[in-house]
Amino acid sequence: MDARPLSTREQRAWESYRRMQGLLASQLNRQLVQETGLSDADFAILTALLGAPEHRLRALALRCEVQWEKSRLSHHLTRMQSRGLVTREDCPEDSRGAVFRLTEAGRAAVEGATGSRVAAIRSYLVDVLTPDQLDALAEISEAVLGRLAEESPHRHALAELARPV
Repeated sequence: MDARPLSTREQRAWESYRRMQGLLASQLNRQLVQETGLSDADFAILTALLGAPEHRLRALALRCEVQWEKSRLSHHLTRMQSRGLVTREDCPEDSRGAVFRLTEAGRAAVEGATGSRVAAIRSYLVDVLTPDQLDALAEISEAVLGRLAEESPHRHALAELARPV
């Protein structure tokens, strides 16, 4: 790795990205909680399950999907179970594994929150960028995700995230 100090241009790009990412994530989460009662973490898990076959995923697949540590996912899923958003089932292929399924309440919650999430993304990101800037943002994100995938122990999951949508 190259440890040279960042140039003024590089430092500006990094600091702008870092501030934007933090503030955008915070604003999107705050708005989602206020409007729907779901956190970003809830929304990420519910969205992953909604898109999965039969709305169910093994814990490891869900962990790769949301890119969380095992303990964080386990604690969050326990809280979501207590709220009736997901259920935990034994894995038929592996008695040590668990499968998480989206409940009807979870499905209703994520489907109800999707409009709010899209409106917030439009307001804070999409509508303030030109079409060329949106394309550049997608290309930049895919390039960085591709690099991260090369060095990750979860290469295969990250490689999927790096592919253009």
